[in-house]
Amino acid sequence: MTGGASGIGAACVARLHDAGARVAVLDITDAPGADFSARVDVTDEAAVATGIAEAVARIGGLEVAVLSAGVGGSAPLLDLATAEWDRVMNVNLRGAFVCLRECARAMQTGGGAIVAITSISGFLSDRTMAHYAASKAGLAQLVRSAARELGAYGIRVNAVAPGTTDTPMFAPTAHLGGYRERVAARAALGRVGTPDDIAHAVVALAGLDWVTGQIVAADGGVSLHSPIDPMERD
Repeated sequence: MTGGASGIGAACVARLHDAGARVAVLDITDAPGADFSARVDVTDEAAVATGIAEAVARIGGLEVAVLSAGVGGSAPLLDLATAEWDRVMNVNLRGAFVCLRECARAMQTGGGAIVAITSISGFLSDRTMAHYAASKAGLAQLVRSAARELGAYGIRVNAVAPGTTDTPMFAPTAHLGGYRERVAARAALGRVGTPDDIAHAVVALAGLDWVTGQIVAADGGVSLHSPIDPMERD
């Protein structure tokens, strides 16, 4: 898997181990919980290909791939620098594409399951997050297109779309007074998500043999919030 050294990725490593899997991680930092860990930047195509080939050799094949590497970003559209747009796109969309392709090549003869981590931001419209939202919307469409094409090889491709989740990427919102409480109040289940919440969804989706091309929101119902709900009081 990619991005398995922290946050949602690290939780996925733990849950996959619980399910009896041997886990290889590609990340820019070491993943001590993995059976095999390699320092790989997903924006480096050659390094990704080499890392996945080595991981497959070390753990003895590839049945499930989790694409969790991602970065966030925030800037008003009028101030959004092209370099910042490229930084987010290169990791979240281009990097995910390269990893998906290389994992699919490794699964081509035996089939398998690929689960990407996208975001509910891919179908909502949050101010100052245009580049992040666009990258995650693109990833969702990549998942659907890949599922259609790779099904012939017995490869299922799905995605989990987290909402607000208590990860290092979420930490910078601490300076926004009351933000966490507002998000929790708007979630149908009444709280912010945890990495483990998302990891359980990832492992469950990877095990659904007759499901492909789906984007499953694991957000506690926060994306159900509607500002025109006649019962809304806040």
